[in-house]
Amino acid sequence: MKFITNNVERWITGVVLLTVTVIIGLIDNPTLMWIYLGAFYFVAFDEAIKLFGIRRKSPYLYATIIWIVAYFYPNPDDLFFVMAIFFGAKLAYTQEHIKKKLLIPFLYPVSGFLFMLVLYRDFGITWMLWLLVIVVLADTGAFFVGKSVGKTQFSPTSPNKTLEGVIGGVAFATVAGTIMGYFLELVPFFVAFIVSLSTAVAAVFGDLFESYIKREAGVKDSGDILPGHGGVLDRLDGYLFGSIVMLITLRAFL
Repeated sequence: MKFITNNVERWITGVVLLTVTVIIGLIDNPTLMWIYLGAFYFVAFDEAIKLFGIRRKSPYLYATIIWIVAYFYPNPDDLFFVMAIFFGAKLAYTQEHIKKKLLIPFLYPVSGFLFMLVLYRDFGITWMLWLLVIVVLADTGAFFVGKSVGKTQFSPTSPNKTLEGVIGGVAFATVAGTIMGYFLELVPFFVAFIVSLSTAVAAVFGDLFESYIKREAGVKDSGDILPGHGGVLDRLDGYLFGSIVMLITLRAFL
């Protein structure tokens, strides 16, 4: 009970987010989903810009153009590579080495949001739910297993994470994800297992990467927009890696 009573604000925010997400999912409208993901996209991008210490305003313009184009363009995940070529060409022309840094927010978090949008468009809302279940169980499973039996530090980047917790979280997410993917007849059993396992592992490292950039920036949270959770990146870090790996794995097997 202490875990709940000591984290009331976190639980309330989590319930509200889950409720809104479920409503958006039940409506299952492409434009509404683009708007919903876009709201998180812009807040996460702003958080990343600050974490990476970028003070120029031009990246916001580029990020806006990308998301608008993504609404109309059939393959939004291509847009990251277009942006990479754009920055490469600009760097070669101007020789301003500071421009190297400007590409980083388009790798993280922009690419993850583009892949989430493509996952929804190409496969549907059920696959988005599948992603949600895998990432949530990888996170919560790691927390509870780590708290109960965790002893071995997983990485100095995130001292509170334990190897036992990570293994437990990945195991829970893989089992549940495999059952869900197979019994909902999304994919064959073997594919469901591979997708669930690879997505769960990616989610763990998505969380770890966000911890790394926060440590580099010297901050505890990426922002404060979500009471009890911190910023959007603090809440969606696992999805930003997990969505990319899930989509790539699905494309490899289907």
